Amino acid sequence: MSVPAPPVVAGAGASAFTASAVVDSVRRFREHAHVVTDPAGRRLGVLTGPTPREHVVGSLPPLYPEWLGGRGFCQAHGVRFPYVAGEMANGIATTRLVVALAKSGMLGFFGSAGLDPREVEDAVHELATALPGRANWGANLGHTPGEPELERRVAEVLLRAGVPRISVSAFTDLTPAVVRCAASGLRLDRDGRIVRQTRLLAKVSGLEAAEKFLSPAPAALLRALVGRGDLTEEQARLAARVPVAQDLTVEADSGGRTDNRPLTALLPAVLALRDRHTRRHGHHVRVGAAGGLGTPEAVAAAFALGADYVVTGSVNQVAVEAGVSETAKRMLSRVDIGDVAMAPAADGFELGARLQVTSRGTLFAARAARLEEVYRDHAGLHTLPAAVAARLEHEVFRLPLARVWELTREFWQRRDPAQLVRADRDPKHRMALVFRWYLGSSARWAITGDPDRRTDYQLWCGPALGAFNRWVVGSFLADPGNRTAVQIALNLLEGAAVVTRAHQLRTHGVAVPAAAAVFRPVRLA
Repeated sequence: MSVPAPPVVAGAGASAFTASAVVDSVRRFREHAHVVTDPAGRRLGVLTGPTPREHVVGSLPPLYPEWLGGRGFCQAHGVRFPYVAGEMANGIATTRLVVALAKSGMLGFFGSAGLDPREVEDAVHELATALPGRANWGANLGHTPGEPELERRVAEVLLRAGVPRISVSAFTDLTPAVVRCAASGLRLDRDGRIVRQTRLLAKVSGLEAAEKFLSPAPAALLRALVGRGDLTEEQARLAARVPVAQDLTVEADSGGRTDNRPLTALLPAVLALRDRHTRRHGHHVRVGAAGGLGTPEAVAAAFALGADYVVTGSVNQVAVEAGVSETAKRMLSRVDIGDVAMAPAADGFELGARLQVTSRGTLFAARAARLEEVYRDHAGLHTLPAAVAARLEHEVFRLPLARVWELTREFWQRRDPAQLVRADRDPKHRMALVFRWYLGSSARWAITGDPDRRTDYQLWCGPALGAFNRWVVGSFLADPGNRTAVQIALNLLEGAAVVTRAHQLRTHGVAVPAAAAVFRPVRLA
């Protein structure tokens, strides 16, 4: 990754103490920077390049975006950059996006959550064909609390296909599917070290969930998996000796499922928890940061907090490779920092699960909240007052409730007929399935670009997307055609290096002008 270097500031005279000299040194972060003093020792300046003969009070080595995070992460995953992207649900993180990231030395994840296992199987086989011999790609296993069988089937697909990396998300507790993914293929090498066939990255948003992934799998779950033939006795024995995850992604305030926690509070707490587990068990788990990372300043801050790697999500929805409609991308490109709201999630609706979406250009959040309110206040569709039912049919579904139930039955007959058996016994569950039809359809309408349902688009994002949109104004990334996932990634990393160098110089006592830490997106190779 490179950008044209600014002209070298000649001489160590007065030019070393100007604001332009500092800005020049920050931009040339891949070279040595020397903090110098004037002969009287009254001023500090900066020179870049070879070490001056005199008046040097400190030197900074070259800085590279590749080195911002933990080198162990890059070595473990065979990547050049400590950067992960993808896993946006419903295939929004497409195979095309994953391939582009992997070929550029990053780690990409296909967005499996919400898809039928057959679609996931087709995608991972396509990725294996497109990326032969590479291990820096994977797919997502999302938690489906109401459909454990679906979770099991997706895990089965990923393991059978030999997907090298699995990112698990939205889990507050360990399930058989997660433990199976973590323990399958465990073996000892010639030196007696435990070797993993599949690398598991777990995304967590709280300390309790982090504790579970930092610990070995519970004995009861391991015994159950052995009893079902999903693990061997040897794999279970080895799984009891290592943490469930090798990489733990701390997800702060983000798009989609989120607990809205600030990264500055959550990441240090998880790092401290990780360190305690390392001292206790002797296994070091790498910790990354996700949520709120839409600008170079945010990425630099995550690394400064101690993240081994960073994960970007919703900002990649505006990438050309993202699997959402052009209409949806235009809507997302207009989102500002405050244009977000929390809304009920289709998966986990009955449990009160919520996610963060844009509130600009779409009424999804308000309409979904209305469904949540009606579900909470009524025992079933048959108990709805006529006025309430009519309002839902007119303003939300735009279909008669009877027709929505027909469509709902057709969907669950294919996906999980047991849901219909339960719905026949429980009117409240039938109502939940009908309401989930809208919640699920709204995401598909955004993907397909249905023009008649534009005001119902469900688009996951947090304030970071608004920050990203502000950052790219007036730059080449303002053009949607230039927003590839790789250009977004390279510019975030390049900018984070600029911000980091500016901070380094400031901590050495140099007066760093505000302009020095401002990085505008440029086309990077």
